[in-house]
Amino acid sequence: QVQLVESGGGLVQAGGSLRLSCAASGGTFSNYAMGWFRQAPGKERDVVSCISRYGSSTYYADSVKGRFTISRDNAENRLYLQINSLKPEDTAVYYCAAKEAYYSGTLYHSPRVYDYWGQGTQVTVSS
Repeated sequence: QVQLVESGGGLVQAGGSLRLSCAASGGTFSNYAMGWFRQAPGKERDVVSCISRYGSSTYYADSVKGRFTISRDNAENRLYLQINSLKPEDTAVYYCAAKEAYYSGTLYHSPRVYDYWGQGTQVTVSS
Protein backbone atom coordinates (compact mmCIF):
# COMPACT_ATOMS: atom_id res chain seq x y z
CA GLN A 1 0.00 0.00 0.00
CA VAL A 2 1.44 3.33 -1.10
CA GLN A 3 0.59 6.55 0.70
CA LEU A 4 0.93 9.86 -1.13
CA VAL A 5 0.88 13.29 0.48
CA GLU A 6 0.90 16.47 -1.59
CA SER A 7 2.08 19.86 -0.41
CA GLY A 8 3.04 23.23 -1.82
CA GLY A 9 -0.27 24.58 -3.01
CA GLY A 10 -1.54 28.02 -2.17
CA LEU A 11 -2.90 31.35 -3.37
CA VAL A 12 -0.73 33.10 -5.92
CA GLN A 13 -1.13 35.95 -8.37
CA ALA A 14 -1.20 35.34 -12.09
CA GLY A 15 2.31 35.06 -13.43
CA GLY A 16 3.62 33.61 -10.20
CA SER A 17 5.16 30.25 -9.45
CA LEU A 18 4.65 27.32 -7.13
CA ARG A 19 6.44 24.06 -6.53
CA LEU A 20 4.21 21.15 -5.63
CA SER A 21 5.67 18.17 -3.85
CA CYS A 22 4.35 14.65 -3.35
CA ALA A 23 5.89 12.48 -0.65
CA ALA A 24 5.47 8.74 -1.12
CA SER A 25 5.74 5.99 1.47
CA GLY A 26 4.87 2.34 1.87
CA GLY A 27 6.32 1.01 -1.35
CA THR A 28 9.33 1.00 -3.66
CA PHE A 29 8.92 4.39 -5.28
CA SER A 30 10.90 3.52 -8.40
CA ASN A 31 8.42 0.75 -9.22
CA TYR A 32 5.76 3.34 -9.94
CA ALA A 33 5.06 5.62 -12.83
CA MET A 34 3.72 8.86 -11.43
CA GLY A 35 1.35 11.54 -12.52
CA TRP A 36 -0.02 14.93 -11.57
CA PHE A 37 -3.69 15.57 -12.17
CA ARG A 38 -5.97 18.48 -11.44
CA GLN A 39 -9.66 18.98 -10.91
CA ALA A 40 -11.46 22.29 -11.02
CA PRO A 41 -14.95 22.71 -9.54
CA GLY A 42 -17.56 21.08 -11.75
CA LYS A 43 -14.98 19.56 -14.07
CA GLU A 44 -13.42 16.15 -14.52
CA ARG A 45 -10.04 15.22 -13.17
CA ASP A 46 -7.54 15.74 -15.98
CA VAL A 47 -3.93 14.81 -16.49
CA VAL A 48 -1.42 17.61 -16.11
CA SER A 49 1.83 15.73 -16.42
CA CYS A 50 3.25 12.27 -15.92
CA ILE A 51 6.67 10.71 -15.58
CA SER A 52 8.08 7.23 -16.00
CA ARG A 53 9.66 5.18 -13.24
CA TYR A 54 13.14 6.64 -13.53
CA GLY A 55 12.20 9.93 -15.13
CA SER A 56 13.39 9.06 -18.62
CA SER A 57 10.01 9.88 -20.16
CA THR A 58 7.63 12.70 -19.41
CA TYR A 59 4.31 13.97 -20.75
CA TYR A 60 2.62 17.34 -20.47
CA ALA A 61 -0.88 18.40 -21.31
CA ASP A 62 -0.90 21.02 -24.07
CA SER A 63 -2.29 23.62 -21.68
CA VAL A 64 0.80 23.45 -19.44
CA LYS A 65 3.63 22.81 -21.87
CA GLY A 66 6.47 25.22 -21.38
CA ARG A 67 5.18 26.33 -17.98
CA PHE A 68 5.14 23.16 -15.86
CA THR A 69 8.02 20.79 -15.17
CA ILE A 70 7.63 17.38 -13.60
CA SER A 71 10.51 15.65 -11.85
CA ARG A 72 11.11 12.91 -9.34
CA ASP A 73 13.74 11.95 -6.80
CA ASN A 74 13.63 8.20 -6.29
CA ALA A 75 16.20 8.33 -3.51
CA GLU A 76 13.95 10.70 -1.53
CA ASN A 77 10.64 9.10 -2.65
CA ARG A 78 9.37 12.43 -3.92
CA LEU A 79 7.58 13.72 -6.97
CA TYR A 80 7.63 17.40 -7.91
CA LEU A 81 5.75 19.77 -10.16
CA GLN A 82 7.30 23.15 -10.82
CA ILE A 83 4.60 25.52 -11.98
CA ASN A 84 5.58 28.82 -13.59
CA SER A 85 3.64 31.61 -15.30
CA LEU A 86 0.47 30.65 -13.48
CA LYS A 87 -2.86 31.58 -15.02
CA PRO A 88 -6.29 31.85 -13.38
CA GLU A 89 -7.36 28.80 -15.38
CA ASP A 90 -4.76 26.75 -13.52
CA THR A 91 -6.89 27.06 -10.39
CA ALA A 92 -7.76 23.55 -9.22
CA VAL A 93 -7.02 20.86 -6.69
CA TYR A 94 -3.84 19.13 -7.76
CA TYR A 95 -3.38 15.43 -7.07
CA CYS A 96 -0.42 13.13 -7.40
CA ALA A 97 -0.99 9.50 -8.31
CA ALA A 98 1.05 6.32 -8.58
CA LYS A 99 0.71 3.45 -11.02
CA GLU A 100 2.78 0.28 -10.62
CA ALA A 101 4.61 -0.17 -13.92
CA TYR A 102 6.46 -3.16 -15.29
CA TYR A 103 8.31 -1.27 -18.02
CA SER A 104 10.54 1.58 -16.94
CA GLY A 105 9.62 3.89 -19.79
CA THR A 106 5.84 3.64 -19.68
CA LEU A 107 3.67 6.70 -19.12
CA TYR A 108 0.02 6.65 -18.09
CA HIS A 109 -2.25 9.50 -19.06
CA SER A 110 -5.62 8.27 -17.85
CA PRO A 111 -6.53 8.83 -14.21
CA ARG A 112 -8.59 5.64 -14.31
CA VAL A 113 -5.54 3.36 -14.38
CA TYR A 114 -3.74 4.80 -11.39
CA ASP A 115 -3.57 2.68 -8.25
CA TYR A 116 -2.94 5.24 -5.52
CA TRP A 117 -3.88 8.87 -4.97
CA GLY A 118 -3.00 11.64 -2.60
CA GLN A 119 -5.54 13.87 -0.90
CA GLY A 120 -4.79 16.84 -3.14
CA THR A 121 -3.46 20.36 -2.67
CA GLN A 122 -5.37 23.49 -3.66
CA VAL A 123 -3.84 25.91 -6.13
CA THR A 124 -5.66 29.20 -6.54
CA VAL A 125 -4.48 31.81 -9.03
CA SER A 126 -5.85 35.33 -8.77
CA SER A 127 -6.01 37.62 -11.77
